[in-house]
Amino acid sequence: MSAVLVEDVSRTFGDVIAVNRVNLKVERGEFVTLLGPSGCGKTTTLRMVAGLEQNTGGRISIGDRVVSDAEKGFFVPPDHRQLGMVFQSYAIWPHMTVFDNVAYPLRIRRKSKAEIEQRVMATLRLVEMDKFAQRPAPALSGGQQQRVAIARALVFEPEVLLLDEPLSNLDARLRTQMGDEFRALQKRLGITSLYVTHDQEEAMALSDRVVVMHGGHILQIGAPEEIYQRPVSRMVAAFFGSPNLLDAKVSACEPEAGTRYFQLTVNGNGWQGKARASEKFEPGESVLILVRPESVRVGDQAADGALSWTGKIVSSIFRGPRTSIAIETSGVRINIEAPAILGLKVGDQVKVAVPAGGAWAIRPEDAQK
Repeated sequence: MSAVLVEDVSRTFGDVIAVNRVNLKVERGEFVTLLGPSGCGKTTTLRMVAGLEQNTGGRISIGDRVVSDAEKGFFVPPDHRQLGMVFQSYAIWPHMTVFDNVAYPLRIRRKSKAEIEQRVMATLRLVEMDKFAQRPAPALSGGQQQRVAIARALVFEPEVLLLDEPLSNLDARLRTQMGDEFRALQKRLGITSLYVTHDQEEAMALSDRVVVMHGGHILQIGAPEEIYQRPVSRMVAAFFGSPNLLDAKVSACEPEAGTRYFQLTVNGNGWQGKARASEKFEPGESVLILVRPESVRVGDQAADGALSWTGKIVSSIFRGPRTSIAIETSGVRINIEAPAILGLKVGDQVKVAVPAGGAWAIRPEDAQK
């Protein structure tokens, strides 16, 4: 049985459709992230699961219990949904100590003093904040406040933990550290988690599955590697980094042995080679070839079937361990992430190649079925 089941759920605000017929299953113990730009509907979807927004269409279930059914006019308020929630602002009460902040959900549920003491301290130990139990909340750092917010959400043992961009107020280093720590805690405890972010790297690092949203719709659901390496559309591909999307024509298509994919032979403007695809293409069809910048190798000899180009570096940006360069060749601009140790500079002529499996074919937007 799914921990969260969202069936054909919509949310309208007057004439504005914020979420349009979304379907999603979150399994028990799974970490699922709703990812997309501002205004895509991800936070509204999370708030409907929480009961902070009422869906105007469809049905939402938590475990074996329906909590909202728009057609039947049935709605369970948020405090009866057995959910924990961590907000972007943490919502830590400044007039309370760490202990009192975490104890609050138990006190309003009228738990005994002994049970509150035991469960609060056990939960604080989980997030390594037990030593700060009596510290006033305003005396905490951003990372410590985030841990307290997570502890408060976990203390009453919710069925599902909902998190709305909980790391966005932290600096880059602490954000990565806290994300890693929370993911380790989630795996250890098997907490079912539904997470919202607009940060692609954060979604990739934390999630079992990623749900990419745009304009109130779900564009693709899959494991992080699948979403990143094998997107179903140009929109999904372009949401991550600065991908190379190259126009080409298919000259041959064969099933790839031992997989569910197809091997294409493609021809572009002055280049040709092999690419993989999730569907069959006919010879002569147009395709977009996705090549991630980090998949391009500078100076590599083109192996049989590999995509390859020779061109001049037209831009170079040093980023510490790597250099972001762009080359122009045959009227095509190729973005590349190269090791900084190569010492590449503007004006250099270079040969580049994409190893086998580094090119992915998708249908152009105007030709998608």
